[in-house]
Amino acid sequence: MEAIYRIEGATAQTSAFAGGPWDRGLQHGAAPSSLICWAIERLPAPVPMRVARLTVDLMRPVPVAPLSIETEVLREGRKIQLVSIRLRAGNHEVVRATALRVRRLEQVLPVEAPWPPIDIRSPEDSPDPTETGLSHTPFLSGLEMRVAKGSFRTPGPAAIWYRAARPIVEGAPLSPLMRAAIAADFCNGTSAVLDFAHWTFINGDLTLSLAREPVGEWILLDAETWAGPDSIGIAAARLADRDGYFGRAVQSVLFEKR
Repeated sequence: MEAIYRIEGATAQTSAFAGGPWDRGLQHGAAPSSLICWAIERLPAPVPMRVARLTVDLMRPVPVAPLSIETEVLREGRKIQLVSIRLRAGNHEVVRATALRVRRLEQVLPVEAPWPPIDIRSPEDSPDPTETGLSHTPFLSGLEMRVAKGSFRTPGPAAIWYRAARPIVEGAPLSPLMRAAIAADFCNGTSAVLDFAHWTFINGDLTLSLAREPVGEWILLDAETWAGPDSIGIAAARLADRDGYFGRAVQSVLFEKR
């Protein structure tokens, strides 16, 4: 499958498969979020580290166009490192992100501190939501989904398994962090509380917190949206793999009538 991005120096050339559901000329939020993860994981660290928290702010709609990548280490330390990544389309900053990387220690915690198991059916036992027509969105054409709880058609909480099949960066495998970020960006769609045909519910950001890295290709998003009294809400989810829950994701959501 054709990759979403091809890296040329500090520029990411973007394919049409980055297009999102609101406008095919604008990128799905999961695309630049996963590109940011790729850039973070290539930054040097003084000791072995992994991302514990990632915050992505969508400064403006991201066009399906070349993106320049800017990285900076904001805080250097042997236990904690804070890094910044900016994506620009032409002269405009379109995405800004920060990531907190924490020192990785090879140690075994007491059995009193395990990650919680999941009690939701597996991807193999969950139906494929092909009838929704979501595959017509360019980015989603490279994504497999299985509905473990709830429904894409019925508003309310839902749990969906996601598997990214399309490469994000040409010649590079999808890392666990990239897979987690791709799934997490679907919080607002997974747990929509309003009808997609009559409302948009665009997220302006994404915060991802990880207790551990996910294992395997399938990521479960166990999501719920809370709508405020006006136009603002939050979409939040617990993230899991086959072994159990490993993180949480939160988005700020803007509700607007079509």
